[in-house]
Amino acid sequence: MRLTTGWFKFLPLFVLPIFAFTFQSHFSNWAFMWIMGFSIYVGCKWFTWSNAFEKGIRPTAWLSLGYFIEWPGMDAAGFLDRRTKIKKPNPNTWYVAVLKTVLGVVLLWGMARLIPSNQTLLVGWIGILGLLFLGFFGIFHISALLWQSLGINAQPIMNSPGLATSLTNFWGARWNLAVHRLAQDLVFEPLLHRLGVAGATFMTFLASGFAHELITSLPARGGYGLPITYFALQSLGVFLERSNLGKRLGLGRGIRGRVFAFIFTACPFFLLFHPPFVTQVIIPFMRRIHAI
Repeated sequence: MRLTTGWFKFLPLFVLPIFAFTFQSHFSNWAFMWIMGFSIYVGCKWFTWSNAFEKGIRPTAWLSLGYFIEWPGMDAAGFLDRRTKIKKPNPNTWYVAVLKTVLGVVLLWGMARLIPSNQTLLVGWIGILGLLFLGFFGIFHISALLWQSLGINAQPIMNSPGLATSLTNFWGARWNLAVHRLAQDLVFEPLLHRLGVAGATFMTFLASGFAHELITSLPARGGYGLPITYFALQSLGVFLERSNLGKRLGLGRGIRGRVFAFIFTACPFFLLFHPPFVTQVIIPFMRRIHAI
């Protein structure tokens, strides 16, 4: 199994997106978005599975298959190690997961139709919000609960981000924990000793920005640099929050921390889901699935 170690564990993460890019002209913008996203997803899955193998974890074939196909998280070590004991999910959590899924459906196939068609950006942003609730908050949560019911340590990748008490808390413990775990293993920890905490943190945010460029700007054929700018702003916000000035102002706790986190994450969201992405990718996709 040496192919899972060393440089080979990085290979799919670089080769698959390049391979997908070579066929961009053969697909619509929205289809290419999903193809590029899936290629990155598979590469990340292979990397994290290989890391777990290096740590001595030897999962069964069916559990490895489930990790690749039916679980969107990236904590391979936690998911694949059967020695980890996990409690069965509380019944109430099932209701919450289903409600979030239903909300995604309502936003995507209901509310988006109520917006005047000439309000293209608003329609698209509501569609994006609907996709987030349908997938990341809803279906992925249900998937976690199903695995937990089988005794597998599959934690929801969204941990009530609206309750974040600070910007650090939002990105480190609440929003898309799959990407957070992956970024820790792939970027932050390898660079920590060379660049220090600040440098490794900045590079981790930039890596997230680059990944979003591949999934948003590249399919849209426009808006280049805006997702990276968004994540660069997030890193600056984290630095400010952790600075002596930020501590004196209380930016990392209480109501000020919540407001500060909201301002930095929500206000510049148009940089992340920029107009070219909305008009050239999301709107055509929404038409294709008959959401508008």
